[in-house]
Amino acid sequence: MPSKTTPIPARHRAQLTASDLSVLRGPTRVLTGVDLTVTPRSRVAIVGENGRGKTTLLHALAGRLQADTGSVHRIGTLGVAEQEMSAAPGRTVGDAVAEAIAPAVAALGALDAAAAGLAAGDGPANGPSGATAPGSPSAASAEAYARALEVAEALDAWDAERRVTVALEALDAETDPAVALAELSVGQRYRVRLACLLGADDDFLLLDEPTNHLDRGGLDFLTAQLRSRAGGVVLVSHDRTLLADVADTFVDLDPTPDDRPRVYGGGFAGYRAGRHAERERWEQGYERQQAERERLQASLSSAQNRLVSGWRPEKGTSKHGRATRAGGLVQSVHRRQEALAEQAVTIPPPPQAFRFPELTVRGGADLLSVSGVTVRGRLAQPASFVLRRAGRLLVRGENGAGKSTLLAVAAGALQPDTGAVASAAWARLGFLRQESALPADRRAVDLFTEHVDALVSSGALAAREAVGLTQLGLLQARDAGKRVGDLSTGQQRRLDLALVLAARPHVLLLDEPTNHLSIALVDELTDALGATEAAAVVSTHDRQLLRDLRDWPALELSEHSR
Repeated sequence: MPSKTTPIPARHRAQLTASDLSVLRGPTRVLTGVDLTVTPRSRVAIVGENGRGKTTLLHALAGRLQADTGSVHRIGTLGVAEQEMSAAPGRTVGDAVAEAIAPAVAALGALDAAAAGLAAGDGPANGPSGATAPGSPSAASAEAYARALEVAEALDAWDAERRVTVALEALDAETDPAVALAELSVGQRYRVRLACLLGADDDFLLLDEPTNHLDRGGLDFLTAQLRSRAGGVVLVSHDRTLLADVADTFVDLDPTPDDRPRVYGGGFAGYRAGRHAERERWEQGYERQQAERERLQASLSSAQNRLVSGWRPEKGTSKHGRATRAGGLVQSVHRRQEALAEQAVTIPPPPQAFRFPELTVRGGADLLSVSGVTVRGRLAQPASFVLRRAGRLLVRGENGAGKSTLLAVAAGALQPDTGAVASAAWARLGFLRQESALPADRRAVDLFTEHVDALVSSGALAAREAVGLTQLGLLQARDAGKRVGDLSTGQQRRLDLALVLAARPHVLLLDEPTNHLSIALVDELTDALGATEAAAVVSTHDRQLLRDLRDWPALELSEHSR
């Protein structure tokens, strides 16, 4: 039999419950009052901006992190796939597979032993004289066999090795058991770990950014596995397509009026609608409290003014009348002061909303023309397109096809070996590169201000068109004052976008624009791209963005002509 410490799946009885869970890091509260129940049928997504505690919550659910308050109750087995997998010296792919299927192997061994005992009739005496009849099974051996069979069936032990092998192949992971894990890349090690977890078939699977190292085939396989598996799934991911295809419940850790997370049902559409409604309620509640406070402040100021100058009666009024009126005015001021003190603003200011600048463009003229451009070793297929006002183009292709190269050529950042690029003399081009290259030692607001000042002084931008960094709703004032190197990856990406939009471009060239951005901001950016008068070219691997822009004209690039 497996040892008593070997975890056995609980299957339909499995449950993972978090109650009023809170986690502190020093003086900072990372999680506040998380309540969540995960069943074998649950598909839960944990979402939120970088640094909001998504991985922390995953670790708390897994028992790898002790919460400061609240509790986590687990019934059943769980497997956890983090973003990186360590590789101890000498540990091989075969070792990882053996560890994953060890409970199943042990269960089959125990079943074989129990079957042999059952056949031999091992056990206490069961005959009339106290002797065991040869070949006659004892009650104990029958019970042992039944227990062993129950465990093997719960683990589906006969199929465990095949499940891991299928997953390794489907995820394009290393299948040679002799290969050392240390010899594999981070992405290759992750695929091995993910395949082992899928094959182990635990009651619950907890995944942290599981799509980071997968190709299209691996993504399709993972999606199908997560949708069809018998156990529950909790995943942290920025992959909106995976979330849309798999998750039915969303735990949103982004800021709320009471700082407690929100849980939305109804899948991805329900999450989007719920988040939008929550934001509207927050804004309306904040505006009501602000308006009431302003009304009370105005009433107090008016009463104070009357007390200072407006209460004096006409000449000839008795001293008693003046004193009586003064007392009444003083009481009025006190009442208004008390009302103002009681009307505290309990709702914090809502987060900034992304404000895409109005980009007005002259009609009729070609804004950007790209004709037959190639770049040796980087863009083999001659590419051409023309954009006018509100023109749209989606650039598609596998890695290495030259999508980023084409956008760099179109932006004038790279010279083509053949072909030509032309733009209207007055047209401003905004190029969002795939990766940030901002100076780490500069303050974000200083970098932005210098950029805008340079545009105005060169005549590229009229002074009346200039916008401040915080006006775009991409960075909070407290973050704008930080050094670029102290900003998170997502905040740096927001600054990159702000620098592009500051020029009020007539043509937007966006290379992987959703990288490191929150789901909410990506949705807002997508809506803005659909409405702006500016022309836009987008290159992306973001499967949800490809779905959202499926009506755009597309340019397909290929490596085949190399």
